[in-house]
Amino acid sequence: MLFAVAPRNFVVAFAVALSTACASPTADPPADAKIWLMGEVHDNPDAHQARYALIAEKVKAGWRPAIAMEQFDRKHQGLLRSAQDQCKTAQCITSQPWAEKWQWELFEPLIQLAIDYQLPLLAANVSRSDANRIVQGGYAAALDPDTIAYYQLDKPLPDPLQSQHLNNIVQGHCNMLPAGVAEKMVPAQVARDVWMANVIKQQVSARDVVLIAGNGHVQKDVGVFQWLPVTLQKTTTVHGFLEQQQSSGDSEFDVTHKVPNFDREDPCEAFKAMMKK
Repeated sequence: MLFAVAPRNFVVAFAVALSTACASPTADPPADAKIWLMGEVHDNPDAHQARYALIAEKVKAGWRPAIAMEQFDRKHQGLLRSAQDQCKTAQCITSQPWAEKWQWELFEPLIQLAIDYQLPLLAANVSRSDANRIVQGGYAAALDPDTIAYYQLDKPLPDPLQSQHLNNIVQGHCNMLPAGVAEKMVPAQVARDVWMANVIKQQVSARDVVLIAGNGHVQKDVGVFQWLPVTLQKTTTVHGFLEQQQSSGDSEFDVTHKVPNFDREDPCEAFKAMMKK
């Protein structure tokens, strides 16, 4: 989703085992999956714990994927690589002045895992400034011509994809956005998904890839999965991490992990106040 819940500070307790999340497969994931698309509710510690446990278990058993993260902007890939080479702790990376604002304490165990096991960290997101340029001027304002041509972004989106994106954006902004504004935001969301897919495509010939991103980005019917080549879709498993109160359709995730609801302030009240300003 584009609208992020207002950040709060939480301490992640890793004594919680994988059983904190109840997983239910909604399809048969490929047995030889090279790509894991791993969703999240950005501020829910239980979701982060459950996802970390899944990844850490396989890494400690010998898996060595690259970790692509929505939380790092593509323009910082060189800085991220240098920081990973120099840093011994996750906080050393997340405290860099170029790191975007996130609840980093929730992501730091996973980043520490990447440091400890020398798993490449990949900056997978289009920056906020690039996304704003796309809202104002279309894909060509921030994406190169080859990317636009390869993903056929010079053509209209298929109607189901356009409608689902529009619905997600409207709901993610508490049904408060003017219709014209929501429509202009669709290309920015698509650009994020396209770029994450592009990062995966470029990396996967060398090693397996785990993508860390919001549930909306990994949703199979609308997100990154849609932009992967068919050959890669066949070796991809999509994990959604949803709170008990959230529902999902059979087409959204291969495996749905249910986690406890997180007690937060109503994000729509905060968004309403922002809209009034």
